[in-house]
Amino acid sequence: MNQFSFPTTILHGEGALAELANRIPEKKLMLVTDPGLIKAGVVEQALAGLGERGATFEIYDGVHPNPIEADVEAGAVFYNEHGCDGLLALGGGSAMDVAKVIRFLANHPPPLAQYSVLENGGAKISDALPPMYAVPTTAGTGSEVGRGAVITMRDTGRKTLFVAPPLMPTIAVLEPVLISSLPPHLTAATGIDAFTHCLESYFAPVYHPMADGVALEGIRLCLAHLGAAVANGQNLDARAQMQMAASMGAVAFQKDLGMVHSLAHPLSARHGTHHGLANALMLPDSMAFIESSDLTDEQQRRIDHIRALFAEAGRAGDSLADETRSWIEELGIKFGLKHHGIRVDDIPALADEAFLDTCHATNLIPVTRDDLAAVYEKAL
Repeated sequence: MNQFSFPTTILHGEGALAELANRIPEKKLMLVTDPGLIKAGVVEQALAGLGERGATFEIYDGVHPNPIEADVEAGAVFYNEHGCDGLLALGGGSAMDVAKVIRFLANHPPPLAQYSVLENGGAKISDALPPMYAVPTTAGTGSEVGRGAVITMRDTGRKTLFVAPPLMPTIAVLEPVLISSLPPHLTAATGIDAFTHCLESYFAPVYHPMADGVALEGIRLCLAHLGAAVANGQNLDARAQMQMAASMGAVAFQKDLGMVHSLAHPLSARHGTHHGLANALMLPDSMAFIESSDLTDEQQRRIDHIRALFAEAGRAGDSLADETRSWIEELGIKFGLKHHGIRVDDIPALADEAFLDTCHATNLIPVTRDDLAAVYEKAL
């Protein structure tokens, strides 16, 4: 088990969960998770892994796969009614995001919308928040080290971002045993989510050389270990390496993201597509759009750098679009939005929402609403 801070304290490797038990001074924690993890026995496994502990846990499982405003409103009431003094988030990015928002909504006045990025609301979120321990059961979002959360709002139906430094968890626990039972299709989807975070952050035209370095190493880890994690879930080294790649992606994308995420978010909000799968479905055609554009030398250099990592991993192809498509297909993901419930007449509304999404503002190259629609059409 290893420990380091960046700036969240991170416990990484086998035994990390047991170590967390020695670091919880609180008496009653709200455990935020989802019904599927309770049914699968993961919550019981995690509680057993914590071993002897002074804290008790109140379990809240009102977490949708794509979290909605009602999840966090009910959660804030639950937190206060049960007299909790901290939170433990157990699950994927959805549980993490819900816990982060409950963390401030429990002691900040409503409505939730006033704290969103769209309202420049991060400054309204106080530092005086209860502690939060993040225990991911997937290796994708990296939300366990991130300062943001995404919630679908009631009035707009759109995924909305909440970002503030106080939202970073107190301790992140990367325990590979907890993700060893994640099925191959979810391992692949969440892994491509981690990869896309790293890729788009590296491409974002924002000056942050430290984030660039983190992103490149995260990409290398994904290319080296995701296939092994998909092939054998009990490969704890591959699982641990993908957990690290996911956390690195979340650290890196403080630079911001790009068009892939803008295209993916409406697929999740409107059609319930798993976020990682949505990124995977949109990634190759987004790369094709970028590569077909008139690029500056610096933009081309960044693409070439990523292609060199593919070549290093034995995955060289004719283009970055081809390389990503071939790799994702090998991981078992079937391309074609039509195979995932999307119809051609859905595209206008999807493109409208994608253009309203703020992620594409830091795409490697500028995009229009029509550009986004064309990529949806190509991906259909």
